[in-house]
Amino acid sequence: MCGDHTIVGHGRRLRQAHDDLHDFIWVRRGICHSCRLTFTILPSTLSPSAVFSLRCRRLACDRIAAGEPIDQAAPHCRDPSRSPDPCTLRRWAHRRLLSFICWLKMGNTERFLHSSTILAWDLAALCRILLIEASSP
Repeated sequence: MCGDHTIVGHGRRLRQAHDDLHDFIWVRRGICHSCRLTFTILPSTLSPSAVFSLRCRRLACDRIAAGEPIDQAAPHCRDPSRSPDPCTLRRWAHRRLLSFICWLKMGNTERFLHSSTILAWDLAALCRILLIEASSP
């Protein structure tokens, strides 16, 4: 991130986190005074650049796994106008399956099946984050 620099608190901001419990949540902000970059500190239940929480993804994938058709598997959101569309549900199911296959190859499926973090739900997004972090100054 910022090498030897220190990130200090810099307030909070509202962030979309649609699911059956939330529309928005407050997330913490941090700033590095040396490099003047501002950071958003996301909780483990949110994925960067995603408007739906990992809880929403889990509910949708559980419904798909239970045999519901994709076009009916969208979980209820607190704001009914913000429900994910079938294309989004297919993408989530595909990413969950790819993540599961990766975890299966590593032989650590027990922890994977009970995890509700980006590590279990969107390995591709995690890899994008790690790539950015690795190439940061």
